[in-house]
Amino acid sequence: MNNKVVYAIYNDDDVLMEAVKKTKAAHFHIEEVFTPFPVHGLDKAMGLAPTRLAICAFIFGVCGLSFGTWMMDYIMIQDWPQDIGGKPSMSYIQNMPAFVPVMFEETVFFAAHLMVITFYMRSRLWPFKKAENPDVRTTDDHFLMEVAINNNESEILSLLSSTGAVEVKVIDKH
Repeated sequence: MNNKVVYAIYNDDDVLMEAVKKTKAAHFHIEEVFTPFPVHGLDKAMGLAPTRLAICAFIFGVCGLSFGTWMMDYIMIQDWPQDIGGKPSMSYIQNMPAFVPVMFEETVFFAAHLMVITFYMRSRLWPFKKAENPDVRTTDDHFLMEVAINNNESEILSLLSSTGAVEVKVIDKH
């Protein structure tokens, strides 16, 4: 298995976007792009699939709403019904208007906390994980495109050199 990749470093995000489009048009596989800030449209130019994290957020919110509803029904109606301010405690439906803020907060609580956990798991970001940034300049003012080599090193090098890259180098990843 070939572990070689080409690092093309750019100093302008517009030049990077054009280079990504040219690289994709030439049917080369872009492994990753490292940028110091989010570049609008880069995911679309790279051909990445849209994220499904919003679906997870909805599911987590529904779980929070369900848990909050069950919790209030059990605590306030089933387990220990109390007459608070003259409100009836015979059924959940009669008390539901008073429970709406708690249901909302449980929905937000579950969605927010479980989304953070899901994001970290999906991104493989664990506590004390070593940074995988290939060049420290990408945290400041440079952009790096990593392109896989599959017996076409000279073609990739000539293409990336012609796209306005400040620096192009071959790296052996292991």
